Amino acid sequence: MVRINLLPHREQKRQARQRQFISLAIGLAILGLAVVGLGHVFIAARIDNQNSRNTLLKSEIVKLDEQIKEIDRLRDQTQALLARKQVVETLQANRTEAVHLLDQLVRQLPDGLYLKSVKQNGTRVTLTGYAQSNARVSTLMRNIESSPWLGSPELVEIKSVALDKQKVNEFTLVVQVKRAMQAPVGAAPPANTPPGKAAPAPAKGGQA
Repeated sequence: MVRINLLPHREQKRQARQRQFISLAIGLAILGLAVVGLGHVFIAARIDNQNSRNTLLKSEIVKLDEQIKEIDRLRDQTQALLARKQVVETLQANRTEAVHLLDQLVRQLPDGLYLKSVKQNGTRVTLTGYAQSNARVSTLMRNIESSPWLGSPELVEIKSVALDKQKVNEFTLVVQVKRAMQAPVGAAPPANTPPGKAAPAPAKGGQA
């Protein structure tokens, strides 16, 4: 018995095209999902890689910070050692300064003038004493100007006072000590003068 297909020819073709379209759409969807998945995997891998690099950078930065702190600590220690070395060198260079100061005070004091106190602060020396006249103080200032170890005399005060029932001039004078490194070449220290002497010897013709 012969079977006759009564379905329209166009309807079969339309259904076939629909099936093809659905198959193509499904294939494209699967392909799109695969591309998206691969893209997600690639991006995730890049992110993980970047995170690893960031972690490595952070750890290296921490190490560098520790090294910088160590360098700063060593620099501070170096500066402290250099400061101590400078102090020692200064003391070494100026260890005879007191000897020169006392020697020059004795040498430069004119007759009729004597000192009652000598105070030193760094290179600044304050002299207080008595003089028979203002001219004696002027002579002392001129002598200090010509001294190889003292200089820049500055008269702070001079006034008339009664001392032992006699009128004398009490003066205060400030002078600057020339450091040993600034002293003239060939200037020899005074002989037989012990360092660290507390007070100068009395002036010629003066009172102790």
